[in-house]
Amino acid sequence: MNHPEYKRLKNLVELHILDFLPEIDSKSLTLYEAMRYSLTAGGKRLRSVLLLAACEFCGEKADIGLPYACALEYIQTYSLIHDDLPAIDNDDLRRGVPTSHKVYGEDVAILTGDGLLSAAFETMTKDMLLYLDDPDVLKRKVRAAFEISKGTGCRGMVAGQIADVESVNRQCSKEMLDYIHLNKTAAFIRSSVLAGCYLAGADKERCNAAATYGESVGLAFQIVNDLQDITGDAVMIGKNTGKDQKAKKCTYPALFGLKESGIKARELLNRARESVSMYYDEAEVFNAVIDFLEQPLG
Repeated sequence: MNHPEYKRLKNLVELHILDFLPEIDSKSLTLYEAMRYSLTAGGKRLRSVLLLAACEFCGEKADIGLPYACALEYIQTYSLIHDDLPAIDNDDLRRGVPTSHKVYGEDVAILTGDGLLSAAFETMTKDMLLYLDDPDVLKRKVRAAFEISKGTGCRGMVAGQIADVESVNRQCSKEMLDYIHLNKTAAFIRSSVLAGCYLAGADKERCNAAATYGESVGLAFQIVNDLQDITGDAVMIGKNTGKDQKAKKCTYPALFGLKESGIKARELLNRARESVSMYYDEAEVFNAVIDFLEQPLG
C-alpha cells in the first residue's frame, strides 16, 4: 500500500516492532530469533496501522498507541505461525519467505506463537502499569486491551478459526460463512480500530462509526483474500494460492461464485466509507485502506 500516510504509520510500527519484546534469557535465544524472524518478514501491518490511524482519527498522536499496535502485530504473527502449521493450513510460504515451522521445526514454531501471544499482553499491561496514578488514562488503556483480547480470543478470531477448521469438507451455509468471517477476520480488525479510539478517549459517536468501519472492512478483507486465493499470483501476494478450493473450505467464492463475491465486497467497502464520511478530513488512512481493498475487485 503506497499511500503516504499509511506508509508513515506502517514505518512507525516497523521501527518499533521489536522494542516491546520481553527480555529473553540467553538460554532461550532460539525463541527470540524465531519471534524476530516472523515479526520482521514484512506484511501490510493492517491492524496495527488501523489502530494508530484511529488514535489520530480521534485527535491524539499515533505514538500513544504504539505499544498496543505492536501487541497487535505479535498477536497477528502468532496466529499466522499457528495457521501455517501442518495440522491447520500446512503452508510453507508466508509473506514471501519460508514459514516458521519450515525454518525452525513444528515444535519451535508452536512455542514461538505461544511466546508472541504472551508478549502481546505483557506489552499492554506493562504500559498500563505506568499509569496507575492516572485513573482516566488507565481506564482508556484497560478498555483498549480488553477490546483486543475480546476480538482475538474465544469470542473473536479463535472462535472463527475453529469454525473455519470444522467447515472443511462440510456443506457450506451462509450462516456458517457469516460466523466465520465475522469472528475469524472482522472481529480482529474491528477491535484494532476500536482500541485506537479507546486509547484516544473518543466519544461514543466516533467509536460507533469506527466499529462499523472496522467490521465492514474486516468482512470485505476476508472476501478479497478468498478471491485472491483463486485469482491471485502467489509471488505477488507472498503466499501459496488455491488452498481453499483444495481443502473445500467455506468461503464466499465457494458459496456465491466470483462475481457475487466481488459485489458483496464492494457493498461492504461502500458501507465502511459511508460510516466515516462525516469525518472525511480525519479519515484519510481509513479511506486509503478501502481504496487498496477495492483495487483487486477491478
